[in-house]
Amino acid sequence: MSSSTEEPAAPSAGTPPPAPARSSAAPDRAGLEPALERIAMQLLRQQRSERRWRVFFRLAWLGLALAVAWALFADRIMPAAPSAPHTALVEVRGEIGADTEASAEALVSALRSAFEDKGAQAVVLRINSPGGSPVQSGIVNDEIVRLKALHNKKVYAVVEEVCASGAYYVAVAADEIYVDKASIVGSIGVLMDGFGFTGLMDKLGIERRLLTAGENKGMLDPFSPQSEKQNAYAKAMIEQIHQQFIEVVRAGRGTRLKETPDTFSGLFWNGEEAIRLGLADHLGGLDYVAREVVKAEEIVDYTPRENVAERLAKRLGAGVGTGAMKALRGLAPLR
Repeated sequence: MSSSTEEPAAPSAGTPPPAPARSSAAPDRAGLEPALERIAMQLLRQQRSERRWRVFFRLAWLGLALAVAWALFADRIMPAAPSAPHTALVEVRGEIGADTEASAEALVSALRSAFEDKGAQAVVLRINSPGGSPVQSGIVNDEIVRLKALHNKKVYAVVEEVCASGAYYVAVAADEIYVDKASIVGSIGVLMDGFGFTGLMDKLGIERRLLTAGENKGMLDPFSPQSEKQNAYAKAMIEQIHQQFIEVVRAGRGTRLKETPDTFSGLFWNGEEAIRLGLADHLGGLDYVAREVVKAEEIVDYTPRENVAERLAKRLGAGVGTGAMKALRGLAPLR
């Protein structure tokens, strides 16, 4: 039995070869282009959204900065209307010092405004202060004396809880001092306090290495041994300041003052005893003085107050200013 093998026929010269099959892994150009277009549109929308938010926040910071500036300065640029007859009030509260609400700068500014107002029939200092800097107190005392002579207006001091030390230094510039029977008045003295750590340093084996040019440059250094010569110098200095305080009290109170050995010792007294010693004049509060003494029951407060913007600025701290400055710097390059 014979077998035969069939060989495939060779393609003829006139028949084209079959096209190769398309691979499924090859990218589909028709589907790729729309996907790229969608991605591009999404990126464009995202960029536009980010730009709008940047503009919004920069304008918001700028608006906040302008609002704060307006709130801070609006009351200074608005002309004050003439006022009716009234009692002018200036508060002396808390510690008297250069960086406090009862600083000489703040009190003097308020006093000048009160004296210059033609409607103010008299000026009342309402005091609730333990004292503070003799320099700041002296500046206020001197200014009260000057303004009284310049404007020919009376000044009354009204003591609430405490009028001691530097606060009393201010009060004696008034024509009369009114107190509550339980008020604390006096403490006519000067102190200079501090700490010494030399004994503790010896126990811990700590050595103080202090180099000075000038033998007294390290005077009263708390980490160095005390010097009798330097202590005597410091004591003489505060004695001089004490004497200045005494002279101011004597000038302000005059013959009303009934001096005793304790008057200038730094002691303090209640209101009733202060009247008996001539440190104060009468019992009475602010309303009583305005109504019965000044005869102008309406009270206008000239004390500098922090407005809403100032409180907001303090609470927000430097962040507000930083954000505002960034906004101002960032507005220019926006296109």
